[in-house]
Amino acid sequence: TMPGHRFDLAIVGGGIVGAATAREVTKRWPKLRCLLLEKESGLARHQSGHNSGVIHAGIYYQPGSLKAKLCVRGMRRMYDYCDARRLPCKKVGKLIVATREDEFDRLAELKRRGEENRVPDLRLLTNQSEILAVEPNCTGGLRALHSPHTGIADFGAVTRSFGDDFLASGGEIRLGFELASVRFDSAQLSEPNGYPLTLQPATGESVSCRRLITCAGLHSDRVAAMTLTKDDASSDSKTAQSPPPPPSIVPFRGDYLVLRPGRESLVRGNIYPVPDLRFPFLGVHFTPRVDGSVWLGPNAVLAFKREGYGLWDISARDLADALSKPGLWRLLAANIGPGLRELRRVIDTGAMVEELRRFVPSLSRDDVARGPSGVRAQALADTGALVDDFVIVGDSEGRVMHVCNAPSPAATSSLAIAEFVADRANEKLGLGLL
Repeated sequence: TMPGHRFDLAIVGGGIVGAATAREVTKRWPKLRCLLLEKESGLARHQSGHNSGVIHAGIYYQPGSLKAKLCVRGMRRMYDYCDARRLPCKKVGKLIVATREDEFDRLAELKRRGEENRVPDLRLLTNQSEILAVEPNCTGGLRALHSPHTGIADFGAVTRSFGDDFLASGGEIRLGFELASVRFDSAQLSEPNGYPLTLQPATGESVSCRRLITCAGLHSDRVAAMTLTKDDASSDSKTAQSPPPPPSIVPFRGDYLVLRPGRESLVRGNIYPVPDLRFPFLGVHFTPRVDGSVWLGPNAVLAFKREGYGLWDISARDLADALSKPGLWRLLAANIGPGLRELRRVIDTGAMVEELRRFVPSLSRDDVARGPSGVRAQALADTGALVDDFVIVGDSEGRVMHVCNAPSPAATSSLAIAEFVADRANEKLGLGLL
């Protein structure tokens, strides 16, 4: 490659984690020549731009996990960043509402996790009058966990702002660069100032780099497989159920409803159910948006395309890849009932409305319309267990690091994840010595 195509560090993936990581690296080591690569024509075109925009407080996550450690710090950093850049965000709060007595134990477990994770100002509401003081239309609740610091933001705008910061620090962004392969030049590997990694796009000119970090989201397993073998198991995740890297990604689509104009006053903040703690999905909920709209949902069903936001979007490759995973068949077999209920909510909007009426009984079918959809990159073990924690792995040569699993609350935690990745990249890849 020509000198103009050589970089100290390349970062693959222009979502919120990739952009935050690029920003953090150039902030720490401004002399590095850094490149951010994105296959689309702009940043935040997939998960980062197709989510509910919730700034999570850190309640749900197992104490000691990376999610727990990074979410609370990430929440604080996100509010500070949005305030400093005058990006839209608001602390609207959240209620996690128990509508049945058999949910009380799980609600208590969430309170325990939240307190151990040092979620600020978490409070258990033990009767309906306390719930109504926070959400006047939530008449279906018996008990609730109130998180006043849960909020909302426009994560697409945040991602683009991270990109602007990166450019202002001397970084370079190349759009329309769809990574097809990574080639190691063995002659360059022995050169202390060599550029041993060549990144070849599907079309166009290749680039070379000394170190590589990937944050490829829905394609993280495919990108990681370009450089990793199962012997490259230097994982920074503490999740015991994680499969050997790279983890398999299975896409799950979530469809939302929206409140019709004029009905947004039904809720003040986020209203969530008490989730099934066996799964990382949080259940259908009410979410205000920074533009004043309110989203309801989502469901969680297998997507037939990794970037398939429509009901009938199908990729033969992606579908065949998902169906080839033994873990997916084990997951489906063990959860036939919940899976059918999720599927019903796709077909019948009334089924989702009925679920939401547990919390706000005054909600009717006439109050809602079909809304947008998002696709979640879910890492899956061969056993059928969903890999819940963030997973970050490196190659045995100390040249490459992959963010292999970064589901929610990755957007909330993005600035903290970027700090964590930069720390590990300095330790494992020697960024500070380049």
